[in-house]
Amino acid sequence: MDKADDLISPSFEAVLMKMEPVDGAQIMDYIKTHALLTREKALLQSSVREQKKLLVENGKLKKDIEDLRLQLQDKQKRRLAKALFSPAPPPPQTGPASTDSPANQPAQERRDGQRKRRDRKIQSGTGSELLGATPRMDVSRLDLRVGRVLSAQSHAQSLSIQEVDVGEPAPRTVVSKLGTNVQLDQLSGAMVVLICNGKARKLRGVVSKARLVCCSQSKDCIELLTPPPGSMPGDRITFLNFPGEADKELPSKERVFERLQPDLCVDAKGVAQYKGCAFEVKGKGLCRAPTLINCSIR
Repeated sequence: MDKADDLISPSFEAVLMKMEPVDGAQIMDYIKTHALLTREKALLQSSVREQKKLLVENGKLKKDIEDLRLQLQDKQKRRLAKALFSPAPPPPQTGPASTDSPANQPAQERRDGQRKRRDRKIQSGTGSELLGATPRMDVSRLDLRVGRVLSAQSHAQSLSIQEVDVGEPAPRTVVSKLGTNVQLDQLSGAMVVLICNGKARKLRGVVSKARLVCCSQSKDCIELLTPPPGSMPGDRITFLNFPGEADKELPSKERVFERLQPDLCVDAKGVAQYKGCAFEVKGKGLCRAPTLINCSIR
């Protein structure tokens, strides 16, 4: 009770013992015990307040550290972008000639042109190599869709022209070389598979805006790949193991389809596949060759 004795005045204890000589000592012990508990409670409450205060300050410090980390990352990104896109420094002058002299203008123009082309590539998404990224090369880059042939007619040099509904406001014109075993008069209304993000090109005077996907065993043995029953124009063909997004337009220089073609085939069950993964219209089924098996896709 030493600590409690400090809280109780000696004069108070003397008065109490004089008033209650029998029970005074017991009452005094009770008062001292109560005083001690009150003091400990006050100390505990003060400790809790200090702990809460420390927790709040700790949270503020964590937030400040996170803000500083984000600012540092932002500065690093800006420095990297500045280093990538800043023009190359001019070559050192070996004489008194000015950089605006006619002899220096062609080199400066070439540098400006190279910088502009590089900027356009990065803005269009085709300059990923400049930023250290390697573009993926798999079938998910192809925009494969279901289409319905509205009409078909022959064209110059064994080519044919099809008007195909691919779920857009207007049909697409497709110029194809289908071989002699494909009967054009039987194509109207047929459901087909097309590559819709190839660059439009003019073939014998007609601009082709898509490519029919065919399977073939030889030059003349060709069939059009068919989507599953219930498919509608505009349905997308996807691949379970290759979920990436299709390119807006396939870069001509990369020759994406030609590089993927060795892994495109029709298996022994007639199912079209890429590296063992089937052409699929979600919820409707798989794309197949009408009769051919174990053949290539082109």
